Amino acid sequence: MTGTGDQNAPQATTTIRVFLMDDHEVVRRGVAALLSAEDDIEIVGEAGTAEHALARIPAARPDVAVLDVRLPDGDGAEVCREIRSRMPELACLMLTSFDDEDALFQAVMAGAAGYVLKQIHGSDLVGAVRTVASGQSLLDPRSTARMLQRIRARQEKKDPLKGLTEQERHILELIGEGLTNRQIGERLFLAEKTVKNYISSIFTKLGMSRRTQAAALAAQLKADTEKEHGRHG
Repeated sequence: MTGTGDQNAPQATTTIRVFLMDDHEVVRRGVAALLSAEDDIEIVGEAGTAEHALARIPAARPDVAVLDVRLPDGDGAEVCREIRSRMPELACLMLTSFDDEDALFQAVMAGAAGYVLKQIHGSDLVGAVRTVASGQSLLDPRSTARMLQRIRARQEKKDPLKGLTEQERHILELIGEGLTNRQIGERLFLAEKTVKNYISSIFTKLGMSRRTQAAALAAQLKADTEKEHGRHG
């Protein structure tokens, strides 16, 4: 009896529980049939919308969620972010029919473990599920290279403010709002001369000579921040 128990235990622990989310039923059925044919993979649930996925995944308790990137009522990256906040141990594998750099970036930032195209061979998709289920990440090398390039570009974008102190950053924001030196001083409880000194330092660090340049930069950074928050919010 003991020997039989030992044989059964590994099978229970090595079965990969998979949840599928895709708004195309034909795609869902095809992926489900492909994965179900494997002895170590079990389909524990499906959804065609983000709303249904968020409601069903916690109850299904999958090890891996295969999520379509684009959906009628949202996107896979948001589902990934939301569901992993509740189930951090869940591995999300993003599946899409096109090579979307923005979607890749959002998915990785949301904590996705992998990203594959629907053109992937069946055996490769099975391998991808097993890879992310084992705790490893799986990303297409070319897509990863572009994503890293984008992250570097974002960091370089922020470099102009790297040398500024918190107070200088705050003053730059107020310049962007159109405040005069006196108004900035009143807002921050600083003498007007002190504000002038701060602004002189800001101009030197940013390589600028005109107030309008600083105001334009501050406005651009504010717009970028709001746009980024809009994507994630």
